[in-house]
Amino acid sequence: MVSPTVSVIVLNYNGRRFLEACLLSLERTRYDDFRVIVVDNGSTDGSVEMLTGELPDFVTPVFNPTNLGFSRALNQILVRDDLCGEYVVLLNNDTEVDERWLDALVRVAETDTKIGALQPKLLSLSERDRFEYAGAAGGFLDRLGYALCRGRIFYSIEEDAGQYDDVCEICWASGAAMLLRHDLLREVGLLDEDFWMHYEEIDLCWRLRLHGYRIMYVPSSVVYHYGGGGANPRVHYLNHRNSILTLLKNYSGSSLLRDFPRRVFLDLANVGYALAKRDALWARSIVLAYIWVFLHLPRLLHKRRIVQRQRRVPDEEIVRLMVRDSVVWQYFVRRRRVFSELSGLPAVSR
Repeated sequence: MVSPTVSVIVLNYNGRRFLEACLLSLERTRYDDFRVIVVDNGSTDGSVEMLTGELPDFVTPVFNPTNLGFSRALNQILVRDDLCGEYVVLLNNDTEVDERWLDALVRVAETDTKIGALQPKLLSLSERDRFEYAGAAGGFLDRLGYALCRGRIFYSIEEDAGQYDDVCEICWASGAAMLLRHDLLREVGLLDEDFWMHYEEIDLCWRLRLHGYRIMYVPSSVVYHYGGGGANPRVHYLNHRNSILTLLKNYSGSSLLRDFPRRVFLDLANVGYALAKRDALWARSIVLAYIWVFLHLPRLLHKRRIVQRQRRVPDEEIVRLMVRDSVVWQYFVRRRRVFSELSGLPAVSR
């Protein structure tokens, strides 16, 4: 059989210390028809000099004069049919891949045209027997829009002991390593550039699911990711803001009326807790997230109208893969640190 063409898009911003190892591991990939596009986002650490030197034939560099952010930089490649194959992979520059990683993903994708995106098993590059923060063994959400993974809840990360070695349907696939069916992006839209970075893949996966496509986790595909879940105030701000945007864009009106007030209440409680802990930066990031949403409400409502007009499945199908009970409550109050200990898990994820 002829292998479908795959374009692996690696976004780089001042990541020279990781990029060379990433490209070397990609060179060892055992797959017949793939190419790598490295998009440099205005790096100043010597990455440009490295990418203008001698590169393997399968690598095509693209240079941006400034940092365009994650979503916009990737979108400029995703709209180009001359660079994108039947499938595209979004891959972080601080990754190393197993030689069979791509073949395993494509084989599962080819079993069903209703599979829109897939994620490999993401393990830590520095501790290879542990899952990695950004995606672990597949992404999920609770009903209030808080993200978690099989193998990672907030900052608690499990060891990989084979407990999540089943191919299964998930809520979202991590942008650290995600295979997408390229032609679907014309149907559901590109990455939302207002997100800049963080949650943009969750929003995209939600829109794929609203169009009736499935997201799958493939454990036989293994990618190692350095990543990490830093407590940077900027990261806190973007995570809070973009999770709110994701809910407001993609939930139906009835779901918003039911769940969004509870989300606001939890965020207010979060602000109070941060102030009690004298963490003003944390509290400020949550407040600024809501201020941004309020100031950009007309643009957000326009995007919401487009998404809701195009949806093909009801919210009953979307929440089927969500954790019914609040992950914040279970983690911080009931001290449940392992995914399998959570109550309200969707049956497919157990």
